[in-house]
Amino acid sequence: MVHSHAGGVPAGTGSSLVSGEKTMEDSRFYSLPELSYEYTALAPYISEEQLKLHHQKHHQAYVNGANAIFEKLDKARKENTDLDMKAALKELSFHIGGFRLHNRFWENLAPAGKGGGGAPKGGLAKAIDGEFGKFDRFKKEFTQGAVSVEGSGWAALTYCRKTGRPLIVQIEKHNVNVAPGFDMLLVLDVWEHAYYLDYKNDRAKFVDAFWNIVNWDVVAQRFDKVKK
Repeated sequence: MVHSHAGGVPAGTGSSLVSGEKTMEDSRFYSLPELSYEYTALAPYISEEQLKLHHQKHHQAYVNGANAIFEKLDKARKENTDLDMKAALKELSFHIGGFRLHNRFWENLAPAGKGGGGAPKGGLAKAIDGEFGKFDRFKKEFTQGAVSVEGSGWAALTYCRKTGRPLIVQIEKHNVNVAPGFDMLLVLDVWEHAYYLDYKNDRAKFVDAFWNIVNWDVVAQRFDKVKK
C-alpha cells in the first residue's frame, strides 16, 4: 500500500500538493515526498519491489524519526522540562540527513533512455572534464568512492565555490564526513537497503547499474544554480 502524504495525496503518483492544503502545523514537520516517476520506471536497474520498499519504508522511517524528535523538543519546551540534548540532536542530525539525502537521490534518478543515463553536458561536463580530465575518469573515481564507503553511507558529487572544484565525497551513515555548506549535486545511496532485494550484497553491481538511471539534466541544473 502506498503511504499518504500530508494533505492525503498518495506517494508515487506524480501529483503535487497545493501549498494551501498544508496547515501551519503540518509545515513544521516532514512528510514523505512523492516520486516523479512510477515505481516500475527504473527497472531493471532498480526493481519495483526494491524501489517501493526503499521509498515507502526506509525513507519514511527517517521522516518519522525526525518528526519524533521535533515532537520531543516541542513537548520539553512547552512543559519546560529537560531532554538529553546530546542524544536528541545526534539522532535528529541522522534522521534529517537521511531525509534530505533521499530527497536528492530520488530527484537525480530517471528512467533509462527517458532522462536517465548517458553523460553530462554543458557547464557541468566542462567542469568535470576540467577537474578529472574526462568523464570516464570521474565515473571511475565516483564508482570507487561509492563501493568503498565503510559500512552504510553515500557517495556524492559536490562543488567547492572557493576553489571552483567539483569534489567527490563519501558520507558515512547520513551525517558523518559531510562538508559543511557544500551543495550535493549527485548522490548515490549505498546502504544495503538501497539494493539488497535486487543485488543481495553486491554493492559494486548496484553502483554499476546506477549509471544507467542518472538524471544528468537535474544534476546540471543544480550545478548551474550553485555556480551563480
